[in-house]
Formats: sequence, structure tokens, C-alpha cells
Amino acid sequence: KVLDASTLSFGTRVKWFAICFIAGVACSILGTALLWLPKGIKLFALFYTLGNIAALASTCFLMGPLKQLKTMFEPKRLIATLVMLLFLVLTLCAVFWWNKKGLALIFCILQFLAMTW
Repeated sequence: KVLDASTLSFGTRVKWFAICFIAGVACSILGTALLWLPKGIKLFALFYTLGNIAALASTCFLMGPLKQLKTMFEPKRLIATLVMLLFLVLTLCAVFWWNKKGLALIFCILQFLAMTW
């Protein structure tokens, strides 16, 4: 039933949208607060990326995951979607596998720009 938003009531969809969106914003704020701790860049990158993923997931509840994927991969949005997904993955790679904190910070900034695009 989750794969088709029309099977969920409007109130349920709005409720889960709000939960995911608030969780995404909270993760991003928490990540930003952790950035100022010593060696907090890893936590920042992780929470910021999880926040962006949760914010993206929130709209799945309003329009449904299949419709959202179709919309995200329309020709006019394809490049922005691919760039955003690429920087989500690169951020996590930079911080956990490559151990390049500066690069992770740059990728987080590029995530933000790609999400805004």
C-alpha cells in the first residue's frame, strides 16, 4: 500500500509528510550543530545527508513514490536529480571511506545547491 499514495488517506499522507520533513530538518540542524565539535565533520556529513534523504522521502507521501520518481527523472529535471544523488553518495564516501573532511564539506554544499536547483 505504501507504493501507491492513493491507497493512503489524505490525512495519513499529510501526517507522514510532516514527520519525514520535520525529521529531515531536525537531522540537518543537528548535523550543523555537531559541525562545531572537534572531529564533528563526519557527524555533520552523515546527519546532513540523512536530512536531505528524509526531506526527499517526505514528498513521496504526498505524491506517491512512483510519481515522484517519474517527476524527478523527467528530462528537464534529470541532470539536477543525478547531480543531487551523486553528491549524496560522494559526501558519505568522502567522510567514511576516503577520510577527506574538506571534500565532504564541499560535497555537502554541492548537495544543497543541487537540491535547490
